[in-house]
Amino acid sequence: MMTTSTLPIAVKSAPSRSWQVMDWLVRRPSSFTLLLIVLVCGVVGAINPTFYSVANLFDILRASVVLGLFALGVLVVLAAGGLDVSFAAIAALVMYSLTKAVVQFWPDAPLALILLAGAGGGMLLGALNGLLVHTLSAPSLIVTIGTQYVFRGFLLTFIGTELFMNVPPAMDAFGKATLLTLNTASGGQTQLPAFVLVLAAAAILTWWLLERTLMGRAVFAMGGSLNIAERLGYNLRTVHVFVFAYAGMLAGVAGLMHVAANRLANPFDLSGIELDVIAAVVLGGARITGGRGTVAGTLLGVLLVALINNVLILAGVPSTWQKAVIGAFIVLAGAVFAIRRRG
Repeated sequence: MMTTSTLPIAVKSAPSRSWQVMDWLVRRPSSFTLLLIVLVCGVVGAINPTFYSVANLFDILRASVVLGLFALGVLVVLAAGGLDVSFAAIAALVMYSLTKAVVQFWPDAPLALILLAGAGGGMLLGALNGLLVHTLSAPSLIVTIGTQYVFRGFLLTFIGTELFMNVPPAMDAFGKATLLTLNTASGGQTQLPAFVLVLAAAAILTWWLLERTLMGRAVFAMGGSLNIAERLGYNLRTVHVFVFAYAGMLAGVAGLMHVAANRLANPFDLSGIELDVIAAVVLGGARITGGRGTVAGTLLGVLLVALINNVLILAGVPSTWQKAVIGAFIVLAGAVFAIRRRG
């Protein structure tokens, strides 16, 4: 009687649930960012339940407007494979010089015209960045570091350094305008400012640009590979100028929103915000080398950075640790996204 030997059979074990969750997160960077937001909210809320209030929500939304406008501009530049660090200098130059000029020459200028002038001024300065990057064939980081110093130096040398509190009436009224006013538990009132609509409009415009236009395809193609984008027939000079001009336009508007919200113009304002903005875009899932990024992810990154900068104090975390927390999240996000690329 012959016996049949039993051969070992290799059985591929099913992935564990925890690994499935990790795989799902690394394939959806914005979901990972959302998880970090939930984690921060849960920890802060557990330590200090007063965090869960409408007033805090409105404060975070208010703090996200300028940061978000900057981040949307940086997203477009990053998607094209570049990096812009001059946006804060552009915003400072536009907001201070324009506010001063309007008060001196046309105090009753309508808000629409002021915003149009700010957007146009920022666009011109951004387009200069794009022309320099393309003409010099130099890394955009180096070029925009240089123009950042040029813009700030021009502002401080020729326009002024004085704190300017006499803002145009139209900007002052817009800064005070509210969408919603609610009573708080303490008997006071909290307000949702109307200028959050500017961020919403910019987000919709940026999404449409990147996802529904030929220019958006060109931006992602150039971010993926300059050589391939050129072979596909895209005009690299046009794309370079466009992405930096778009970032400059949003920077100009962001500067005016900063003046309207604070009702003062300070040439030293917004200095140092660059790393927070880049952190928000990277935490939102944009690839630092270009070719990938979404508006939804960027807004989640902005929300995360705004949370860290504004509410960690409620959990007893000193303000000096805010940058450390953001840095730790960037390292964590980088590790997760690296797993995604290897997967």
